[in-house]
Amino acid sequence: MRKHSHSVADNILDQQFDPSRPNQAWAGDVTYLRTAEGWMYLAIVMDLYSRRIIGWSINKRMTVFLVNKAMSMAINTRQPNNGVIFHSDRGSQ
Repeated sequence: MRKHSHSVADNILDQQFDPSRPNQAWAGDVTYLRTAEGWMYLAIVMDLYSRRIIGWSINKRMTVFLVNKAMSMAINTRQPNNGVIFHSDRGSQ
């Protein structure tokens, strides 16, 4: 749960999820899924232009590390210029 004392970034995308080029806007989320090892959390980063998953991470615990690992994969894979926007639902992660 987000603490109300923390600052919140402006919603720059304003529900405009159709960028005109790659690496302009990314979105991320965390979900959970049942696996042979039990319930696991999956964090993803998607390029909103191509709708491709460009970063992901899976773990038994929903932590900042889980989300940071997915973001690091996306950055290392795409090596975007400055200015890429990352959009999330502002959940607890």
